[in-house]
Amino acid sequence: MYFQSLDALLHMDGHGVFVWSAYLITSAVIALILVAPGRRRRRFLRQLAGEVKRQQAAAGDTRGGD
Repeated sequence: MYFQSLDALLHMDGHGVFVWSAYLITSAVIALILVAPGRRRRRFLRQLAGEVKRQQAAAGDTRGGD
């Protein structure tokens, strides 16, 4: 085993802060890359549904006036 203890693994001869922060930033970016398209898709579908609903309401208003 390369490291003798968990503390040595986390500290990494003074470089642990940089190494672990790089892992954290990379993980956060990958998570955003995976989550963002789903959120964008849901928002788009919600907007589309609202637009369809408004168009149907407008079409119903023009037919119901006679």
